[in-house]
Amino acid sequence: SNHYQRVCLCRTQRLPSALASKEAWNYVEVRDGAHMFWWLYYADSVQAQYKDLPLVMWLQGGPGGSGTGFGNFEEIGPLNRDLEPRKTSWVQAANLLFVDNPVGTGFSYTDRPGAYATNVSTVASDMLVLLKHFFSEKPEFQSIAFYIFSESYGGKMAAAISLELTKAIAQGTVKCNFSGVALGDSWISPLDSVMTWGPYLYTTSLLDDYGLADVSKAAEAVKQAVEQGQFLKATELWSVTESAVERNTNGVNFYNILTQSSDEKLTSSAGLDFISLQKHRHIRPLHSQSLSQLMNGPIRKKLGIIPENVTWGGQADEVFTNMAGDFMKPVVDIVDQLLTAGVKVTVYNGQLDLIVDTMGQELWVKQLKWEGIRNFNELKWTPLDDPATPGVTGAFCKTYKNFAFYWILKAGHMIPSDQGPMALQMLKMITQQA
Repeated sequence: SNHYQRVCLCRTQRLPSALASKEAWNYVEVRDGAHMFWWLYYADSVQAQYKDLPLVMWLQGGPGGSGTGFGNFEEIGPLNRDLEPRKTSWVQAANLLFVDNPVGTGFSYTDRPGAYATNVSTVASDMLVLLKHFFSEKPEFQSIAFYIFSESYGGKMAAAISLELTKAIAQGTVKCNFSGVALGDSWISPLDSVMTWGPYLYTTSLLDDYGLADVSKAAEAVKQAVEQGQFLKATELWSVTESAVERNTNGVNFYNILTQSSDEKLTSSAGLDFISLQKHRHIRPLHSQSLSQLMNGPIRKKLGIIPENVTWGGQADEVFTNMAGDFMKPVVDIVDQLLTAGVKVTVYNGQLDLIVDTMGQELWVKQLKWEGIRNFNELKWTPLDDPATPGVTGAFCKTYKNFAFYWILKAGHMIPSDQGPMALQMLKMITQQA
């Protein structure tokens, strides 16, 4: 790791000049004792000035996953984890704003235990404080088309934030040109995801009859808890269902059913309480050792404003624990409100994702009360070529009025990591550049 850090350091020392004036970052105290970190990359396009390209805010999942870390260096930022240029970086087509939220995620931090968010409405109001601050500090972005893109639990937060932002713009308290929200493999209707795990895994030869029965029984218990409004219990039973999945699939990867690495498998989940188990499954993969070394080494040094007692990812577990009671609550009604308000909503999902499988997404989309949903459902989808291999289908999409759905093929939960060229093409389509 020392060698790794040395390599990074000498590269990082070259970085500021290469990226000079193309980045900005700062903290915003969004509530007393709650400090949120943002990091902006100005668009780096040969064809256009940054002012002619949209501003995209990226929200990571977890809750507790860091956009400035994982989204940036593992998915869509200008550099990859080895600090080499990423060919499919979204910075080619947009200004990128990474925000570590909820508070306590990534480089964001709280001064006291009571300052963590415990529900999605606090997450939304915190973000509104940050956005208000950002757009007044960077007035040049007020008129630029602003989109929120998200992944996983980030989508649940993005939906809630989008609704609050829409209200704030109407009231004149935030100046920005909000142009749409994109929900990537998003935890919008947790129950629909859990209830389809069994059928999806069975269809893809990852469960036998015995396993299907076992997983379905566990999922039914989650359903009961949700229907009774026992959401913390539902989160616990969700964990039990995941254990049933792991047991019967011999450790399928929840983020991509076709990839499995031996070290990802839970060596022993015995004795772990459900919250610890969930952190192990869903927080740890977003904080790999190499990413943590990068963020807490050269990147921290480069940023220069991270308080001494703050480590990147140091409070991620607390973020997750504090949100556990909110975790299984659906936000389908919020998506409905966004559509009815005329906000452009895009849902996109990876074919190989298990945790938020496409089958589950289809289910909640069909339940929307939005007036256009019947017409949307009756439409035929359109195939899209994979930009990397023309003539080969990379995705399907369907759009009706202000709603769109993208089915991304050969991708798991982290779509930009799995299918970079297709993800970049989708970004351009959603932001009306293609």
